[in-house]
Amino acid sequence: MESKYILAIDQGTTSSRAIVFDQTGRTISTAQKEFPQIYPKPGWVEHDPMEIWSSQSTVTAEAVSRANLDSTRIAAVGITNQRETVVVWDRHTGEPVYNAIVWQDRRTAKFCGKLKDEGREAMIKEKTGLIIDPYFSGTKIAWILDHVEGARKRAEAGDLICGTVDSWLIWKFTGRAAHVTDVTNACRTLLFNLKEEDWDDELLALFHVPRAMLPEVKSCSEVYGHITQNLYPGGVPIAGIAGDQHAALFGQACFEPGMAKNTYGTGCFLLMHTGTEPVPSKNNLLTTIAWKVDGKTEYALEGSVFIGGAVIQWLRDELRIIDSAQECDRLAETVEDAGGLYLVPAFAGLGAPHWDPHARGACFGMTRGTNRAHFCRAALESIALQSYDLMRAMEKDSGITLKELRVDGGASKSRPMMQFQADLVQAEVVQPEIVETTALGAAYLAGLAVGYWKDRDEILKNWKVGKRYPPQKEAGEMTPMLQKWQQAVDRSKEWAGE
Repeated sequence: MESKYILAIDQGTTSSRAIVFDQTGRTISTAQKEFPQIYPKPGWVEHDPMEIWSSQSTVTAEAVSRANLDSTRIAAVGITNQRETVVVWDRHTGEPVYNAIVWQDRRTAKFCGKLKDEGREAMIKEKTGLIIDPYFSGTKIAWILDHVEGARKRAEAGDLICGTVDSWLIWKFTGRAAHVTDVTNACRTLLFNLKEEDWDDELLALFHVPRAMLPEVKSCSEVYGHITQNLYPGGVPIAGIAGDQHAALFGQACFEPGMAKNTYGTGCFLLMHTGTEPVPSKNNLLTTIAWKVDGKTEYALEGSVFIGGAVIQWLRDELRIIDSAQECDRLAETVEDAGGLYLVPAFAGLGAPHWDPHARGACFGMTRGTNRAHFCRAALESIALQSYDLMRAMEKDSGITLKELRVDGGASKSRPMMQFQADLVQAEVVQPEIVETTALGAAYLAGLAVGYWKDRDEILKNWKVGKRYPPQKEAGEMTPMLQKWQQAVDRSKEWAGE
């Protein structure tokens, strides 16, 4: 019998990817395509939903073709996606009514402020595990319904539906047969009750979102539908869904409470597995569903940095002082430190544990001798420093001291940054042999649903250490830098506030 493979669809913030994996978790083929970012106003970020679909369907076919496989050789498809990015479209025509509003978008900051002023925060946090912030999907859906002509009327008539990117892709891939999402994407909307695991009527009323618009909520590992025959790979079951950070936690085999991973992508996302009961945060972190498999829901604490690896893209595309991430690393290693320069990349406000949508990017400590190598070093350090703030908050909430941090994502390939992170957190930073953990997590969830992998023990055998970064500095050496960093962050806050 010919061997079979799992296909992972990884729809990210700046690109769409597809990866074919074998049973050992090894990558057989990959295809990737960047798509345009749309910035209509300061603080606004959008994507064209048809660009998302076009790029994703193209690379999905390409990855299977590159592996020289046909549809019969693909056992299942898993989907992982940029979370909180939301699409509203016409149920009959399939036409989006507006661009996708991206997770980084801050346009609903005033609405969020109003909800806080009305004293809604405690109720929302208790029901959802989230805080009120423009980051989450619910306020974005409400904005589209309120600002696109006729949208609210059409939604109330049952003509419009909505969803995060996973829902949009599944609806398209199944030929409009399935309008579904999974618990990990649903729990990031501000509309989902964590305990009841369903859309919450009180929250739907508060955000003025009709229930009929929303997808059916499923577990992370089951068959949701099949790819329509006129697409490639036709007839294959879509059998796994998880938001990108939950997929990475699963792909990193963080199956036990206290295990944590940090993904260094466009943003940085630290998740710690907390077991089968949700842990409420007292330190401005989020309580979230890690995944739901075989009827069992497991939870995590999460902290989000909005601008992680994107600060390196900013150096490349906007300041144009580097041509690549590799050049950034090379230049950063030519200086001992950042020369007193602190870069706070609050381009889209600050995420956890500050939650300030009005913070803006700032540089402090520049002198006449500050050069581009210092900027590169400060940019890399800013990613690790923001992540450090999350780790300390997480240790306080969980009562667990991090002994090891598993890392993944494109920016985790930066040697100087990973070493700096280990020195800051005073724990070993461990990069796995297979760094495509987000796509791999989606593949594992799909494979479990169709029996491609028997159980988690089989998956655990695939996880192997690629590189270790033990701390090389004492904690005391890092203290002055952490104090200066805190000063810099404090001064960037509320910059764009009224």
